[in-house]
This record gives sequence, structure tokens and C-alpha cells, in this order.
Amino acid sequence: MSPRLRKVTTGSGATAVQIVRKHRGKVSVLEHLGSAHTPAELSALLAAGEDKLASYGAAQQLELELGLPTEDATPPRARTVVGSRSSMLIDAIAESWKRLGFGEVVDDQAFFDLVLARLVEPTSKADSIRVLAELGIDPPHHNTFLNCLARARDRDYRAQIAGKCFDHSVATTGISLLLYDVTTLYFEAEKEDNLRQVGYSKERRVDPQIVVGLLVDRTGFPLEIGCYEGSKAETHTIIPVIKAFQDRHGVTDMVVAADAGMLSAKNLTELDKAGLRFIVGSRQTKAPHDLATHFRWNGEWAADGQVIDTITPKGAKRLDPERVKKKREPVWSAEAFPDAWRVVWQYRRKRAMRDEQTLNLQRNKALEIIEGQKPAKKARFVKVTDEEKAFDESSYKRAMKLSGYKGYVSNIPADVMSAVEVISSYHDLWHVEQSFRMSKTDLKARPIFHRTRDAIEAHLTVVFTALAVARFMQDETGVSLKKIITSLRPLREFTGRVGGQDITFDPEVTGPARLIAAALLPDRFPGH
Repeated sequence: MSPRLRKVTTGSGATAVQIVRKHRGKVSVLEHLGSAHTPAELSALLAAGEDKLASYGAAQQLELELGLPTEDATPPRARTVVGSRSSMLIDAIAESWKRLGFGEVVDDQAFFDLVLARLVEPTSKADSIRVLAELGIDPPHHNTFLNCLARARDRDYRAQIAGKCFDHSVATTGISLLLYDVTTLYFEAEKEDNLRQVGYSKERRVDPQIVVGLLVDRTGFPLEIGCYEGSKAETHTIIPVIKAFQDRHGVTDMVVAADAGMLSAKNLTELDKAGLRFIVGSRQTKAPHDLATHFRWNGEWAADGQVIDTITPKGAKRLDPERVKKKREPVWSAEAFPDAWRVVWQYRRKRAMRDEQTLNLQRNKALEIIEGQKPAKKARFVKVTDEEKAFDESSYKRAMKLSGYKGYVSNIPADVMSAVEVISSYHDLWHVEQSFRMSKTDLKARPIFHRTRDAIEAHLTVVFTALAVARFMQDETGVSLKKIITSLRPLREFTGRVGGQDITFDPEVTGPARLIAAALLPDRFPGH
């Protein structure tokens, strides 16, 4: 059966008008048009519903469903739908923008519109005009957006937004622990330039790309973003981002956690010289030397969850081989071990099972290559001598011995942070990975339509700002950005013109959508 209009009396005594469809005796609601509190509002709402039904191809069924006498109805020419907008969603994003303080530093409606469009439906700057129009916003011209990107660069919007992000983090989570990681964004371009270059890709692509570094607090809230040449090594990005953060906010007392990809002797030394404390993942290949004392006194056995707090060399200089004669591990301090860092190793049985499964798959692949069952290519545990291939049994056994171990390098003394705290702080890194996933999926950060460095940097400023708003909204509601958008976007505010008078009526907000709206618009929904 075709869609029809239906009136429903709400708990507050208002009259809600809905578009419904009846199929096999079951009535399903296609759209809530709103609730009317006066006859004039009801008349306007019905007018809006009649126009909406026309789009469903069912305007002729209005009288049948409602049972309204024709003579009592407002003449069609006297009532007109002026417009509608996704008020709940727009207002929720605008309120989040305000609560973060972004409006205090960036008074630019076009920039807000770009962030709004990216949160709702990430697309090109040109197509953002369509997104805004569908939300019920009168969109600016495409050139306005292009001029906005130039203003974002010239007026350094990123620094101003980053300042408010810093204030929010200090007031909520605190910046005692910062997390850093990098990702790559590729371009479908034939030629490289000074920025878009071929390099190591996390997506294993060979297209020109850029490297993006992101610094967040321990909850994943963004604090700093950096853009680098696609061929730049990950280890060369962390220091510039950290220094930019320090210079911007004058911060010295904080702990920086980063993945093993950031581990280089130069990086750790520079972080230490800057007075910063760090926790960085260690490579498993360092375990045999770091854990020499443990292996000598305990063999290959370790209890599930066992933690070994010891030292690791800063650079090429080896540790004292005589240390293994004492069963007790050395307690690190900068004064006692100027050529070493503190390293915490932990053994987990679950990790060991996963590592051993991976190693056996690599072993089988190596044997298939050696036996000619697979094309010859570089693979782990394949040893080539005078063009003869053989299985590297010693490397395989050494790797199996180390399965289950994970290391964490730090310059934080044990009396300041325990080994367990070092491990748990490092594991907060999943928040930065989550933020990267959000920016590459929900916000689609890849600037595929930009070519120059200035345009790409301005685009990343929009993405950075949108990420901050998204994280704020998620923290306030406890649900994903996608859930927020899909719940609030259909709730539209309608404006009808009846007898020359414009009447605006709000959508009825119920169920999970009301909980989300109440968290983001507390003044509008008191008592939640």
C-alpha cells in the first residue's frame, strides 16, 4: 500500500504527524514530520506532509487516511512548505564546535561548513555544496570554499584550533601521556613532486603519497598533526611534531608513547635532551641481548604475564657481558647507566601462540620456495649461498625462542613509573590508531582532489578539526560518529507558511536519538 499521513497523540498532548506505510496488516513509520501544539502548527504540518507525500506519489490519499473534511482544510494555495533542515544534527555539531571553543578563534562560516560537511558525508569540496543543501543549509559558492582554504593557511587556523584542543585536553584528560603514530595517504597521480612521493606505504601501494603524523592524548583526542614527504622515514617525523607541540604550548613535563617504528637512537636521544620522557616499543630482535641474564638463570621458561625490568644499549655499544653472572636484573637510572635505556619486557602466552602460528606459516612458505613449489622471492628463513637456497634453521629456532615477548624502551625510572604502568601506558596507543582509522574511514582524509602543498595542508587542517569535533561528540555520547549521524540526520525541522504566516515546528525526538541529542544539546533536553 502506498504511503499515507497519520496523526498520533504524543505523551505530552501534542499531535505528531507521520508518513506511514501499511503492508500485510503491519504499519511502518517512514518519516516523523514533527509535532504540533496548536491548530495553526497542525495545519502547517499537514501541508508539509501533503507536499512530502507528493514525492512519495501518494498525495491523493491524504483525505482517506486522516478523515479530514475537505471544507475544513486550509486551501492548498494558502499553505506552503517554506523549507526544512536537519536541525538536530546541525545544532549538535554547532554546539560541539562552540563547547570546544573553536568559534572563539576561527570566525569563518565557510570553514565551519567544510568541517560540518566532512563530518556528515566526507566528499570533495565541490560536492560538499550538495551535502549542505541536503541538510537544509544554504551553501556557499565553490569559490568561497577555495578562498576559505587560502584563509585557513594564511591565518594559521590549525594553530588556533590546536590551541583549543590543548585547552580541552588539559581540562579533561590531561597531557601527562601523549601518543604518536604515522599513516600514509596516497594519490592517484602519475608523477611525483616535492611532497607527493613514492615511499614505504602502510597500504602496500606504489603510488605517490604523503606521510601524516598525529599526536593525541591518551583518549585519542587530537593535539597536533604534521604532513611530510611520502618518502620520509617514520623515525624522522616524531621529533618535528613533538617540537611543534612544545613550541606552541610551552610544555615540557609529559610522556610520549610511540610504536617500534619510531625507535632510533637519534630520536630517543633528542627526546631525552628535550627533557621529555618516552615509552617506545622495542624490536623483538633486541630481546636475546636484553634478556641474556633472564635466559641464563631461567632458561626458555617464563610464566604467563611475567615482567622483566632491565636495560638495553642506547646505540652500538654493547652492555657489560659480566652482568649475566648476577641473577638480579640491573635497576636503570641515567646516572648508573649513561650508555643504556630502561627496557621492560613482558611474556604473554596468548601472544606466544599467535607468534608461533605466524612463524610456522613463514616456515612453510620458506620451504615451498626452497623446494620450488612457489616462485623464488625474498622470504624469511630462506638462506641463499652461491645461488643455493636452504632453510635457516638457527634463525627459526631463535625466533621461536622469543615468541611471546614484547619490549618497551623508556627513560622513566622505576621509582617514577612501575613496569606495569609502562606497559599499560604504551597499550593506550590503540587510541591513536583508532583516530587514524576514523580519519581514513569516517572522515576520508585522503586529499585526492588537491595537488599543491598549501592546499593539502589546508585540507588536513579541516580533517584535523573534524576529527576533534568527532572525538568530542563520541566521548559525550558513548557511540560512534556513524551512529550519531544516522540517528540525528533524519530528524528535520519544517517551516510552513499558513495564511501568510511562517510557522516552524521541531521534529519529535524519541528513543536512542533522544539520548544522543540530549548528550550533545543538554540545554534543550533538561533532565537527561
